[in-house]
Amino acid sequence: MPGKKMSPKNSKAQSQENECWWTEQAVSMALTEHPGELTRTGSPYFLCSVLPGHWRSNKTLPVAFKVIALGEVIDGTMVTVRAGNDENYCAELRNGTSIMKNQVAKFNDLRFVGRSGREYIKIEFVLLFDSQGKSFTLTISVATSPPQVATYMKAIKVTVDGPREPRSKTRAH
Repeated sequence: MPGKKMSPKNSKAQSQENECWWTEQAVSMALTEHPGELTRTGSPYFLCSVLPGHWRSNKTLPVAFKVIALGEVIDGTMVTVRAGNDENYCAELRNGTSIMKNQVAKFNDLRFVGRSGREYIKIEFVLLFDSQGKSFTLTISVATSPPQVATYMKAIKVTVDGPREPRSKTRAH
């Protein structure tokens, strides 16, 4: 309303609402420009490449992993990727650091050396295999001041033999 003064509390709420609107617009635009290539992270200010659901340990990914900053991040800022889950809280990665350039950190030849693990359930002395296995959650750390962190939940399942056909329930004699 014209002529009506906003209290500091209302002014702050309006500012936060504008920030959310801007962020959502930037995310929607980036996802539209790169359909199927990018995904949201736990931070509204970062997107990252979509990873395959299941991959082989120590094998090069099909495309370079990228982290895209929607806000201003200075060129030369270090970006680190870590992976973990309940079973393997700090998986071994190769080439897990990159430098931000033009709002993009590109991880050439990112490799998951550690396996994400498999979930086993013990029932009456019988060990059952859960074919879903466990996926890694990625933690993306951006060395800004203050530091920023984004997460990519259930990003990738890593096993020794990679994706393969499920084992047959019948036995061939």
